[in-house]
Amino acid sequence: MPKVLVAVDADFEGDAVAARMGAAIALSSPSTVVEICLISDLNSAAIASTEATICPLTLNVPDTLAWTGQTIYRNCRDVSAMRDRASKQFGAITGIGNFWLAVVWTAKGPLYGEVIGLEADKLSPGSNYSMPVHLSDVSRQQLYELAFRLLQSLSAPPATYLMQFGFEGNQICFDRLWPFPAAPAIASVNVQVPDLFLCHWHCLTNIPIYDMQITLPAIALGNQ
Repeated sequence: MPKVLVAVDADFEGDAVAARMGAAIALSSPSTVVEICLISDLNSAAIASTEATICPLTLNVPDTLAWTGQTIYRNCRDVSAMRDRASKQFGAITGIGNFWLAVVWTAKGPLYGEVIGLEADKLSPGSNYSMPVHLSDVSRQQLYELAFRLLQSLSAPPATYLMQFGFEGNQICFDRLWPFPAAPAIASVNVQVPDLFLCHWHCLTNIPIYDMQITLPAIALGNQ
């Protein structure tokens, strides 16, 4: 019976992200056994002995762990180097941002999702993100181009990525890249079909994704 190890940090207890990832796997692959474990407990020998698929939901993957996503996770973990890459190679402004562009990077090419925003007035865990956030066509095309060039330069493997960004005036400000559906992806549940967790699982298992649809109207964001 297939097995998936959803690996999280030590403070994962009650983590809605791990729960959503597990639910997505169970929905898509009912016969698959899903086990949530600590990333610190994983090692290459243990994975090989169980022939399990590893699905880390943390950037803190040990360098000693041999798996296909090691390079992209290491690159994303080094936020400073990633910002330097975006700035020097692609001329991007860099800094802090509270928006996320979802990019489902499939084996056939990218599918660009909607922008996720942070709602500061909502303090309940897991409920302070919303999508879709409306941006102008110009801003969207700039985001798509930067995300594509960045992921291409990293030889990114298929996965759901979140490109975190902000604005300086009307210009896109690159923050960082997440190589898995991090907490903001919760906003896609019951809003996007398939949601970003299911998209991630499909990418990891080479299940085709042909389209993503939004079931709610967009939230306007100023003049962007």
